Amino acid sequence: MRRILLAAVMFGTASCAEAADLSDLPILRGAFSDGLTTRTVYWQGYYIGGQGSYGTSDMNFTGSTRTVAAALLANTAMEAAGGISSWPVGGGKVSAHGHGYGAFAGYNAQWDDVVIGLEANYVHGKFGGSATGTMSRSFVDSLGYTNDVTYDSTSSMAISDMATLRLRAGYAFGSFLPYMFGAVALGQANITKTARIHGRSVNASAAPGFQDIPFDLSATDGVYSHLIYGYSGGLGVDVMLTAGLFLRAEWEYVRFTASVDTQVNTVRAGLGYKF
Repeated sequence: MRRILLAAVMFGTASCAEAADLSDLPILRGAFSDGLTTRTVYWQGYYIGGQGSYGTSDMNFTGSTRTVAAALLANTAMEAAGGISSWPVGGGKVSAHGHGYGAFAGYNAQWDDVVIGLEANYVHGKFGGSATGTMSRSFVDSLGYTNDVTYDSTSSMAISDMATLRLRAGYAFGSFLPYMFGAVALGQANITKTARIHGRSVNASAAPGFQDIPFDLSATDGVYSHLIYGYSGGLGVDVMLTAGLFLRAEWEYVRFTASVDTQVNTVRAGLGYKF
């Protein structure tokens, strides 16, 4: 009998101790995620990083050589009668792929899970494209000449540098910081535009030697390391990998205001460090 009572007491003691230990587990004190699946990440502070990008440049070259053609034909009867410089020549819309690499740096301020930041972002690469176009027409000018005119246009735009100053807004979910941003954008580009106007002007009633006049005029206008500007916006996510080190993935849309209407869409991957 004494042995049975001793065994019962020992079993009861062990049961009480086990119950006390179980009460300390997070799953009995609240949600399972309180202590096992999430960690607190503070995004506030300065950060820097590097990135690579790949994207598409969409450009509209229609009418891009208009000013060059107008200068070639200034004060001529052909231009007055045919409006040659305003013909919709240029090659139209063109899409071209490009890639680049760069860096970013910024500062985050955090209130609870809301994160607001200011960031400078830079990419050096090869974006842009080129286009050619041609158009021919026949018309009579005020001097009685029948003009058979062909207008050839060649244009190119090469963007080597893009920089944005961004205002970011995000919401932290543990190690994840999805965000959106809007920005002012600056770029550096080489833009070349060539117009060639050629054909024949025929007037059987003109003085001898001026009854059949061939012509071939051309000019090129180029600007290099030219500053272009615009705006940008996009979405992304930063993922904290370990203390301070984070991974980034994002999409950015940039619209540049220039003599060639240009839009650049890029996807980017980066690695950064928050101090």
